[in-house]
Amino acid sequence: MDVEERIIADPAVMGGKPIIRGTRITVELIMRKLCEGMSVDDLVHAYPMLHQEDIYAALHYCARVIDIPFLRFDADEWRKKTE
Repeated sequence: MDVEERIIADPAVMGGKPIIRGTRITVELIMRKLCEGMSVDDLVHAYPMLHQEDIYAALHYCARVIDIPFLRFDADEWRKKTE
């Protein structure tokens, strides 16, 4: 899947947040809706301009962002800071 074909970030649109190309739907919104329990089909129905491939591209995009080395953290160290 070519995420770059579906996900873009433009400083002039939605404050530069990653969005689905041709929409103002942010990757963040898609992730929040999935976390709230919406299914891919629910999202496509609620946002007719979305396609299943857009949602999967958003998931792939998030996986890439999470895999950036400088974002990795030591879970034990994080727990100590949040206690």
